[in-house]
Amino acid sequence: MPPISIWLVVLALMAVHLAGTGSYYAVPVLAPAMSPDVGLPASLAGFNTSLAYCGALITGPFASALILRFGGVRVSQVGLVVCGFGLALAAFGALPMLVASAMTLGIGHGPVTPAGSHILAGRVPARRRSFIFSIKQTGVPAGAMLAGAVLPLIVLAGGWRGALLAMSAFCVLVALALQPVRARLDADRRPGMRIGLGDISRTFSLWRGHVALRRVVGSGCALGAAQFCFGSFFTTLQVEVLGYSLVAAGFNLSAGQVGGIVGRVFWGVVADRTGAPRLTMAALCFLAAGCCALLALAGPGWPVWAVTATAMLSGFTSIGWNGVQLAEVARLAPPGQVGAATALNGFVFSFAMLFTPSGFSGLVGYTGGYGLGYALCALWCVAAGLWMIPAPPLPAHMQPVPAEPGPSQR
Repeated sequence: MPPISIWLVVLALMAVHLAGTGSYYAVPVLAPAMSPDVGLPASLAGFNTSLAYCGALITGPFASALILRFGGVRVSQVGLVVCGFGLALAAFGALPMLVASAMTLGIGHGPVTPAGSHILAGRVPARRRSFIFSIKQTGVPAGAMLAGAVLPLIVLAGGWRGALLAMSAFCVLVALALQPVRARLDADRRPGMRIGLGDISRTFSLWRGHVALRRVVGSGCALGAAQFCFGSFFTTLQVEVLGYSLVAAGFNLSAGQVGGIVGRVFWGVVADRTGAPRLTMAALCFLAAGCCALLALAGPGWPVWAVTATAMLSGFTSIGWNGVQLAEVARLAPPGQVGAATALNGFVFSFAMLFTPSGFSGLVGYTGGYGLGYALCALWCVAAGLWMIPAPPLPAHMQPVPAEPGPSQR
């Protein structure tokens, strides 16, 4: 059987992210349309995101073992079908169903990114790792763009329930479309491998004594906070604070995702060309902090071009980081443990996102505005950027002097 092209692999993984991320963003994008029917304020969309990440905490620690046993493609297929089922639950509109929907989305989506990294890691040359991982990750902003641009239009024709069911069907269709490449991409699976609680211990063992990995994972949490607070609340901010229609707000969210697609490719090239992914991540943290500060200042007097430009700049930075970060996680992973390292990254990220969007929603309810939430995101990104800057080498005169060998060492 001929080897499969790396670009076909990337295209397949982009489709997975397109559907998976579209499902994640569906309820936050549709929140203003759903609010009158479900009897909940649209700003509570942040709790949907947090609950989804709570679901991801359930499957995330087992992702590495699931991938090794069933293969990355099969894990992705099942994950997308579970995401589709979760969206179908949300279409009922009752609060218990919305909670179950968000948790189910997280359970399905938790192993998807580790599966993609596992499939790609062994097929990518090191000198192009950040670029190709970033190309793969453009499926994430493309999925958010799909949700922001298409779902509000479906609402006009078939209501918000029709929009949720359409996205649900899309997830299932993408899962089915992966079947022709499954056998070749999952050829390394180990069908007899057992899955148990020991897999959690092996995943978390990577956290101990691996400072560089902890720094990269931590910076991803800060940038993820900026990304999801932009994606989860930008539509509602425009509708409630700026007075935009849902369609116009969705267009600007989609413009931000276009910026994210461009940013993911751009920052991947920068990281590869400079050979300095950590400094690239630090720069992204500082730029994302600036974008969060702009969103904190957004008000009714802003011209349309300023809102769209801020959205695109936010996407370019707050969404553009993911490929560089995942490539660095893969680079730092011990041999054969890319899936485990990515699963660890996903678990810590999910834990952070469990509290961040819901905390943002709480701040909106307490203060009556979005400024404080975005300001705190900005401060978090600044702190992460400072943590990611490599310490400069000591001057020659300050270098430690090697100890004189003892008699037994001579």
